[in-house]
Amino acid sequence: MKFNLAEIRSQFPILSRQVNGKNLVYFDNAATTQRPLSVIESEAGYYRELNSNVHRGVHYLSTQSTIEFEEARKTVAQFINASSENEIIFTKGTTESINLASSCYTSLLKPGDNIIITTMEHHSNIVPWQIASKKNNLELRVARLTSEETLDIEHLKSLVDKNTKLISVTHISNVLGVINPIKKIIDFAHSQDIPVLIDAAQSVAHQVIDVQSLNCDFLVFSGHKMYAPMGTGVLYGKEKWLDKMPPYQAGGEMIKNVSFDGTTFNELPYKFEAGTPNVAGAIGLKAAIDFLQNTGLKEVGEYEHELAKYALNKFAETENIRIFAPKAERSAVISFLINGVHPFDSGTLLDKLGIAIRTGTHCAEPLMKYLNITGTMRISFALYNTIEEIDYFFESLNKVKLIFE
Repeated sequence: MKFNLAEIRSQFPILSRQVNGKNLVYFDNAATTQRPLSVIESEAGYYRELNSNVHRGVHYLSTQSTIEFEEARKTVAQFINASSENEIIFTKGTTESINLASSCYTSLLKPGDNIIITTMEHHSNIVPWQIASKKNNLELRVARLTSEETLDIEHLKSLVDKNTKLISVTHISNVLGVINPIKKIIDFAHSQDIPVLIDAAQSVAHQVIDVQSLNCDFLVFSGHKMYAPMGTGVLYGKEKWLDKMPPYQAGGEMIKNVSFDGTTFNELPYKFEAGTPNVAGAIGLKAAIDFLQNTGLKEVGEYEHELAKYALNKFAETENIRIFAPKAERSAVISFLINGVHPFDSGTLLDKLGIAIRTGTHCAEPLMKYLNITGTMRISFALYNTIEEIDYFFESLNKVKLIFE
């Protein structure tokens, strides 16, 4: 580990609190990460010192707010190596990003065209495509999993035909922790002239993302899963697609000229950013990216991988446990069940011991039905988690198991 863990943890105020009389162990990072002081202070500082609408004023506060807001866009573009800042659309998060893409992109298609997703998708990468498909008379096809609970690439390829117009796939499953071979999927799709959207919600804070190297057509992620404020997110899209797509919402900012005879839309990226944006959130997103890069994103990912490896070894020593996708190349997300115990019951008992984990379907009900289960328990790690916390978790898990034996 190349960063000072104690110093990192000191930057997250919430980690020093207690829950139910116990020191907080926060293992729910796949749902949302905690925020470092630099992010908290950047957002608060905006409201203390700069609060003003952007792009619309000549006074000092508006001008400075605009500079800070566009500097955040520039930082995001550099973070994922976009070829232009025009390719960065600010949204409320992954969900809105996919809704924007699905609504606007599918309007370019014709009845009978099809879109491919996978069985392991989050609801936010299922429902928007269902709605858009119904609206535009499209077919939605679903690639299944292998017996090892990984994506069946051959089945995905078999779903492609001359009417396939998009493949939308998660980079990392928020349930299984499986890392999908997105570069291979993109290369195959492009060989068939099919664009690809990547849901990077579970990957962007854990590994370096280079959209030019991947050559993806769209990429989406949320700020709140990468130490940034809630209500922030990004849709990256190649300019050739964003130029063709109609606006998502109408109103201020996304217009150039308006008359009762018609409207001329603004240039990219503003065409897709109707209304007053979340300026403070964008500034907080920039602070989160700065935090990750200053810490070392590659080193963060390596450390989290070691945490996951350690936890998986501990699970292997624990009886009566089912791990999902146990042999897959995975991220720092582990879903599991205590055989015969409802995840809600065990999760509630762990909470009494100060341990925050996620239980339920994780917004992936179709995947749960595919696996023939009602839900799982899930632990997920971030750069501030420790081996000692994992040890305490397993001590607590064994206590929970004893209660149900």
